[in-house]
Amino acid sequence: MTALRDLYPMPDIDKHWHVPNEFESVFDWRFDEGRTTLMGLYQKGKDMQWDALERIDWELDLDPENPMEMPDEAVPIFGSPVWDKMTKKEKAELRRHTQAWNISQFLQGEQAALLAASKIVQSVPDLDSKFYAATQVMDEARHVEAYKKLLGKFGVAYPMTDPLQELVNQALSDSRWDVTYLAMQVVIEGLALAAFGTIRDIAQNPLARMVNAYVMEDESRHVAFGRVSLRDYYPQLTQKERDEREEFLVEACYLMRDRMTRGKQVYEVLGLPAEELDEFSQNSEIVQLYRTMLFQRIVPIVKDIGLWGPKIRKCYEDMGVMHYADLDPDALQDDDVRVAQEIDAGKARRDYIHAVAAHGAAGHAE
Repeated sequence: MTALRDLYPMPDIDKHWHVPNEFESVFDWRFDEGRTTLMGLYQKGKDMQWDALERIDWELDLDPENPMEMPDEAVPIFGSPVWDKMTKKEKAELRRHTQAWNISQFLQGEQAALLAASKIVQSVPDLDSKFYAATQVMDEARHVEAYKKLLGKFGVAYPMTDPLQELVNQALSDSRWDVTYLAMQVVIEGLALAAFGTIRDIAQNPLARMVNAYVMEDESRHVAFGRVSLRDYYPQLTQKERDEREEFLVEACYLMRDRMTRGKQVYEVLGLPAEELDEFSQNSEIVQLYRTMLFQRIVPIVKDIGLWGPKIRKCYEDMGVMHYADLDPDALQDDDVRVAQEIDAGKARRDYIHAVAAHGAAGHAE
């Protein structure tokens, strides 16, 4: 089987990325009962384990001209003079590459989360947090497996973007365990949930919807884990320490908002005017809307964990995302579970119909 690294359209990408880090591995000798909420999440983490090879119907395929069957309005350069002049074949190739670029970032982010969760197991001081983070390690490995398999169907893949790599580097190299939580469980996982939800809710391809819905079911628990842990921890910090975390959050949010939506790599690979198209896409209505939507999971979590000082509020007011502050994170998590269960039910119906049809065909042959 072809390695995804061999599908990168650029030849000079290293096979490995080494992130030096220094942090303490902390043992918790108390072995107490732990916090009820976290132990409940740990139990859910155990109960809701699933097999990516079994739960997902990999016999389903992608549309060669529009792999995930997304509306053209979701293409960042839709409506540009370049788009209007493109042939049907050129538009199909652009759809394939832009969608593969998105899924590639999901895959890269999931591997980052895998490493971050394993770091949390070692560095967080509380045993109940170690228990839950251990279930997240398994979840993230499964997500990497699922996105790797999905991306293989595109026939092209892309490396991690520089902004995502910069934030991941900070998350993995910072010695403070809570900063790893902030970067991964709040910012990166929060953005990912919103991005996954876009595909889950508007894509028409059943395989793409399935993969994203099942991953979201897990990720919403991970964000809840970060929320519970940090909400308990931050009141213990000094105001100076909380201010430092807020400054980190502000920088991380601007970094992700301003850079993660830029797919210049794709335009360069396809021989399109990258600078012109990047400028068009950054000013397009769909990208502006997408940028705002990306923060619907982050803002209520940040408010809930108590990092709600003037700097972070000004940041969210500037971004136009303060209206998300009143969303209920628990309700969003419940909705993620509901949609995954509905997709499961639809898959079960399809399997039943296929089984009956196959049985009828075998009986007729006899």
